[in-house]
Parts: sequence; structure tokens; C-alpha cells
Amino acid sequence: MERRAAGWHRGRGQGLRLLALAPFLLLGVLGIAASGSSSAEAGSSSARYEGVASCAGSTCHGRSEGNGAVVRQDEIASWQEPSSASGAHSRAYSVLASRRGRQIAETLGLGAATSAPACLGCHATFVPPAQRGARFHTSDGVGCESCHGPAEGWLQVHYEKAASHASNLRAGLVPLENPQVRAKVCLDCHFGSSGNGQFVTHSMMAAGHPRISFELDLFSSLQQHHDEDADYVRRKPRTDSVRLWAVGQAEAVARATDLFARPDFGMRGMFPEFYFYDCHSCHRQITDGPARRLTFETNPGRPIPFGNPPFNDENIIMLSTVAKTLAPDAGARFAAASLDFHRAMGRERASAQQASVALRERAQALSNALAARSYGGDDAYRVIAAIASKATAPRFTDYAGSVQAVMAVDTLLNALVRERRVTVGAAAGIRANVNRAYAAVAAPETYRPAEFRSALASAAGAIGSLQ
Repeated sequence: MERRAAGWHRGRGQGLRLLALAPFLLLGVLGIAASGSSSAEAGSSSARYEGVASCAGSTCHGRSEGNGAVVRQDEIASWQEPSSASGAHSRAYSVLASRRGRQIAETLGLGAATSAPACLGCHATFVPPAQRGARFHTSDGVGCESCHGPAEGWLQVHYEKAASHASNLRAGLVPLENPQVRAKVCLDCHFGSSGNGQFVTHSMMAAGHPRISFELDLFSSLQQHHDEDADYVRRKPRTDSVRLWAVGQAEAVARATDLFARPDFGMRGMFPEFYFYDCHSCHRQITDGPARRLTFETNPGRPIPFGNPPFNDENIIMLSTVAKTLAPDAGARFAAASLDFHRAMGRERASAQQASVALRERAQALSNALAARSYGGDDAYRVIAAIASKATAPRFTDYAGSVQAVMAVDTLLNALVRERRVTVGAAAGIRANVNRAYAAVAAPETYRPAEFRSALASAAGAIGSLQ
């Protein structure tokens, strides 16, 4: 059994993560932010959803202690844990009835948030009544089947002695061990989809909905209800954090550019849908005095007219960096496409739409390449160094991109610990450097680009010294 003391979260294998180091990361998990349902995928199937209660037997996933022979069997308790990130999905529905949830729904004229499709698409396993089994309750929030798929086909067979992971998949279980599949499921709510109620508009954020931020490997760790022990590895491949993180970045770019290219998502009346843009490039202190004091920095990765609001390129920056390091040929093509995309944003909608489609194709190609390649050796060290390098650091001029950068460094450091390339003691010894980078992005109001870049360089340098 792994350590479960306050402040610690189970990582994969031997990896442990100090959540206290990054409280801001939980905004999108513990607040009213979208909480990860695959309803869009679910809606394409006619299979029945049996509800959380169908998984909660004491001989299945409903034990109070994780001491099962094959799986832990305390997965429901972890999903329901009231005060930790691992319980965020079970709380997703209840936050709709909170003061914040009521205010957002009232402002937007949605009626009760607890019954509004625009909210339920991500705050619950939201499926048509005809697909709801006898024990299904929307009020359960984001339940097991939001991620694992409707249980009608696999519920009665997945625990049998003769069952295998392959047979479970054939019965309809979603292959979440596949990083591309997992990313698409999570992004449905943690970025948005074309499914019913799975897109957070700028109007929703103006009404009080938190900004959406997501990083696949870190959020997978926060929501992990199992151990990757010997039994797990016999049934599925062990998770490689570098692959999971890299593929997550590629799929995030592909999703963002796909939705942006769609007129019904990319535009809001005569204006662009500002959800896609960098929030903090506009929401900064405005000064009107005789002496100019710029509250932003120009960004070398965004060749746009001076004063234009920039597209939120937090995932584009990360994908450019990992691609140059691990898939340089495809990375060069992606970098060129990303520059073309930003340039097009300074012209007209048709050009931006065309460039968005081209960038999506490059991102999807990178996702395929990053999912297929093998990992090991010094990959994590190389990516960490590249993120803080002189080539990439000048692009960290805005809060969102900087948040992605520090999440990446933390994710990859934990990967090195899990792979036993860095000892727990050595990682703890350089935590002060990582904490300094986290502190620099603790809140958008206190974000200072130069201080963040310095902190990130210190953290990456300290990690590199362990190589």
C-alpha cells in the first residue's frame, strides 16, 4: 500500500506528488470548472448507462480499503473523497447548486444550473433518458461511465475469470491506457467539444466560470484510482509520462484548432469567440497617463499586429518545444504552421480558419508520431532543458503559457523519479526551485514574466544537474 498522508497523492508505481506545491492547479478540478465527461463520445452509442451504484459493490469497487487481489477495489471511495482532487468528478454536479453555480446560471438565463444542458454536459454523465439504467442518477456527477464508457456491454463480464483486457475492450470498455483516446475523452470537458453542453464560452467565463486549463499527465495523476502494479502491467502497458504529456499537448492543440475553425464555435455574432484567446492579455490593468507603461510583452512566437489579442497558445508552445526535441522533422513543419496561424489571426476570418485547419493537421500528425515512438534514456531531461532554453523562454510572456511550462517541468520530474533515474531524496532536494516557479504563477494578478522565466530556469537547471 502506498503512502496516503495529507498533502500527498498516489503516483504511478513509486512516484509521489506534493499537491500542496501547486494549489492553483486545482482551480479547474475543485471549482465549478468543467470536470471531464465523455458525453460527446457517449451520445454516439445506444448502449445503456448503468450508474455508479452498479460498480459500488463491496466485492467490486466499493471497498473502504484498497486491498483487492487484482484491482484495489476502493475506487469508489477514492472517487468520492470529499476534500481531495481525486473526488472532484463526484463533486462536479453538486457545485452547480453552489452560490457560484447559481449566479452563473442566473446571469446567462439558463434556469437552474442543475438541469441546464449547457452545464450538465460536463458536470455530470449526461445522457438521454432512454440510455439510463435503473440505478443511473445524473446527480452522481461525472461517474465511472463518463470515462470508461456505457457499462451495459461490459459490466457483467469484465470481472469474470476468463475476462481479459482485450475482451473488455471488445465489450465496449474505453481503452484509456491509449494516450490519444484518454486525451480525447478528457479534452471533451477540460477544453471543450462539439457535444451538447461541452464548451465553455467567453460569456460563461464573464459570468464567473473559471478559466479552463489542462495537462493530461498531471490531471491523470490527480484522478488516478489505481496502482500500476505487476498485475496492471500484465494486462496493459505501463504508462510513460513523457509520452502521455506530449500526446496530451498535441491533442489539445488539435482540439483547439478544430473547434476554432468551426464557424459556430469560432465566432460569436460579429466578434470572434474570445474563449480561444489569451484571457490575461486583455484582462490587465489599464493605465491612461502621459508616460506610456506597457502591461504586456511582445511575443516572438506570435507575429500579430501590435495590440491584437493573441490566441491562447499555451499548448502550442509546449508542443513546439517537445516536437523540436523528440520529433524534429514534424516539429519544424508544426512550428512553421503555428507562425502562419498567428499571422493569419491578424488578417481576416477566412485566412485564420484555413490556417487553423492546417495547424490542426500538423498537431494530429505529431500526436500520431509521439504516440508511436519509444521513450527512455534522457528524453525527460532533454524536454525539461528545452522548455527553459533560450529558444523557448522568450515565449513565456503570459500567464497561461507559463502555467503549462511549470506543470510540464513538475510532470517530467516526477516521471524521472518513477523511472528511478532520480531518487526521491534528490528530487526533494531541488523542490525549492520548482516551488519558486509555482509561486511565480500562483495567481494571474501577481504574475511577472521576467520573474517566472528566472524561476523556471533555476528549476530546470537544478533538475539537469541530476543527470
